[in-house]
Amino acid sequence: MKAGLAESGLTVQKSDYVDRIQTDKGPFMQIAFHIGAHCTDEDRLLKSLLRNATVLLRQGIAVPGPGKYRALIRETIQALEGTAPPAETRSILLDAICENDAIDRLVLSNQNFICVPNRIFANGLFYGQAEKRVRVLHELFEGDDIALFFAIRHPAIFLQEAFKRSKTTSFGDYLGMLHPGDLSWANVIARIKAAAPDTPLTVWCNEDSPLLWDQLIRQMSNAAPDTALTGGLDLLSAIITKDGMELLAEDFRKTPPKTDAARHDIIARIWQDHAVQDQLQDVIDLPALSPSLVAEMTENYEDDIAQIAQMPGVRLLMPFR
Repeated sequence: MKAGLAESGLTVQKSDYVDRIQTDKGPFMQIAFHIGAHCTDEDRLLKSLLRNATVLLRQGIAVPGPGKYRALIRETIQALEGTAPPAETRSILLDAICENDAIDRLVLSNQNFICVPNRIFANGLFYGQAEKRVRVLHELFEGDDIALFFAIRHPAIFLQEAFKRSKTTSFGDYLGMLHPGDLSWANVIARIKAAAPDTPLTVWCNEDSPLLWDQLIRQMSNAAPDTALTGGLDLLSAIITKDGMELLAEDFRKTPPKTDAARHDIIARIWQDHAVQDQLQDVIDLPALSPSLVAEMTENYEDDIAQIAQMPGVRLLMPFR
C-alpha cells in the first residue's frame, strides 16, 4: 500500500479485505460521478442533492458530504502514482465513504475529479487529464455501475471565470499554447467517452441549468419517479423575482406538470415576465476576449453542442424536450 493511503488512515492487510469485497458493499454499486466542469454550478447541485439526503437514503441512495470523499479519493490517486490500485482499494474507499452498508447508489460530486483549476489548460490541451482521470475512477471502483455527469458552458465565459479563479496573473501564461478559439467542448466530451466507452455520460449546458435543475437532481440520484424531492427551484430564485417565484409555486400547485417539457414551459412563461434583469446576461470584460473573438467562440459553442447531441452513448439534456 502506498504511503498516501497509510497517511489517510487506510493501512490494511490485503487478506483482511479480499474476501469482503463482494459481501460488505455488494458485488457492485451504482455510482454517479459529477465530474465538472469548473465554473459551472459551483457545488450548488451537490447542495441541492444534500437537501434530499435523508429521503434518498430511504431508497438506498447515499449523497455523502464532500468531506467524506474528496480528499480521500485525491490522496488515493496520488498515492497510486499511476499504478493499478490493489484489489482491496474499492472496499476500503466504500467503507470510508458509506456509513450504511445498505446502499445501492452513491452520488459523488467534485469539479476537481478530472483536474485542478490550474491544470485545465496544461500541456496545451483543454482538460488534457480528463481521459486519465476517468480511467482511474473506473479502476478505483472496478466492477461498479458508473455514470458520469458533466456540465459545459459558453467557452468565453468559462475562460474568463476560470482565469479569475486561477493563481496565474498572466492570461497568456494561463492559456499556454492554446488560442481561445481552439476551446472545444465536443473534443473534451469525445475524449471522456473514449476513455469510458461503455459508461453513460450525461451532458448539459450551464446556461440551461435553472430549467433543468429538477431533472439533474432526479437523474443524478436516480430516485423513484414519485419521490417528493426539494431543491428543483433552487437556481430560479436568483433570476426570477419574489413575486414570480410565488406565481410559479402557485402554478405548480394548481397544475402539476406531468412532463419535464411542461415544467419548462411554465418556468419560461413566468421567467419572461418576472426575470431579474441584471441576472439575464453574463458580462465579458476580459481584455483578451474581443467582441469578434467572442462571436467566433459563440459559433464554435453552438457547433460543439450540435456535435455532442449526436455522440453515441452521450445524453445531452436540453430544455423543452
